Amino acid sequence: MSDDDQCPVKDWATDYDIMDPDYVCDPVPVWKELRESCPIAHTTRWGGSWLPTKYADLQAMVRMVPELSSRSPAVIPPAPELRAELVAELKEYGSENPPITADPPEQIAYRRLILPFFTPKAVEVHREFTARLCHELIDRFIDAGSCDAAADYAQQIPPRVIAQMLGIDPGRGDEFTEWTRGVLELGQTRPELRRKYRLVIRDFFAALVTERRSSPGEDMVSKLIKSEIDGEPLSDHTVIGMCNLLLVAGIDTTWSSIGAALWHFAGHPDDRRRLAREPELFGTAIEEMLRFYSPVTMARKVTAPVTVGDADFVPGDKVLLNFPAANHDPEVFENPDEVVLDRQRNRHIAFGVGIHRCAGSNLARMEMDVALRIWFDRLPEFKLSAPAKVTWAGGQVRGPRSVPVVFPV
Repeated sequence: MSDDDQCPVKDWATDYDIMDPDYVCDPVPVWKELRESCPIAHTTRWGGSWLPTKYADLQAMVRMVPELSSRSPAVIPPAPELRAELVAELKEYGSENPPITADPPEQIAYRRLILPFFTPKAVEVHREFTARLCHELIDRFIDAGSCDAAADYAQQIPPRVIAQMLGIDPGRGDEFTEWTRGVLELGQTRPELRRKYRLVIRDFFAALVTERRSSPGEDMVSKLIKSEIDGEPLSDHTVIGMCNLLLVAGIDTTWSSIGAALWHFAGHPDDRRRLAREPELFGTAIEEMLRFYSPVTMARKVTAPVTVGDADFVPGDKVLLNFPAANHDPEVFENPDEVVLDRQRNRHIAFGVGIHRCAGSNLARMEMDVALRIWFDRLPEFKLSAPAKVTWAGGQVRGPRSVPVVFPV
């Protein structure tokens, strides 16, 4: 982190800061300003990057392959020592966490391997476990009349669901949460944490892959070990990388979406009462929460000159695929900065778009559906107890980390 990265922003069009505290808490006003004056902003902060804000531009950029490469999808670049390790691994093994860090044709083969685990039918198998987990979590605090809806509930669900899918003890969920935050959240601006927890996760899966090779089961890891691409079995490095992706990408994104939804309903009583009164709206309400509070921004590395609007990208530049801003574009969404629980036309791209569209979108939707329905069934009346104590994480994944609420006992 340089001194420039910590200076206040004076011009969002030429010096934006995705880690600015006010931006992290509420980026919508900045997106609106940029969309009207400078649709693709630029900054030298955090290694330098471009920030598009219009839906049409995002739709075009995701199709610019390989000119915009996925091999470096991190919004904030790694520290030099970690970057050197990643480059060395790339030369020796190929993509680090495929398919998200791969370009076609390599990406296509890896994606085909994981898609069967995330079909609507496949994720429904985990609905009962998810529901049981949600009830158990609520049982822990319902008699107290208060809880942290993010830390005590939203953040507890995805780690345990992913653990079950990988054939790991769901009781290790707290560890997975710590590791994921170390890589995706706290580690963004603290290189030592990012490197530490990256190694912790990879060492964990290295041991797990070794174990599953000797004692295979019916879990996802065992099935990946048995998989082949063009008749060749996957290397341990590839299986470890894919497991790493499933753990990290499947946890923070979904808990951020669940937490943001609970934060919204705790602070907007009219919407809360309406959803409690009209449960048939859960389907459209969840899509609206995904649109309005889209958590994920991905990065692309420019490999060939590209011009979009007035922006000229050159090789080596980084472009942030700002899906959250695109989901507030008034050219696509009517009253985009308002939550409309029964919004009918909602072509949001919260899960990305194009060849890297989130493979786990069906799982995320299932978890949100179960988590919110059970919460509203058992705690239909709740509100923020200390709005000033709500905290948000930003950067790669934006979402609330503390949402203190109270409810009748």
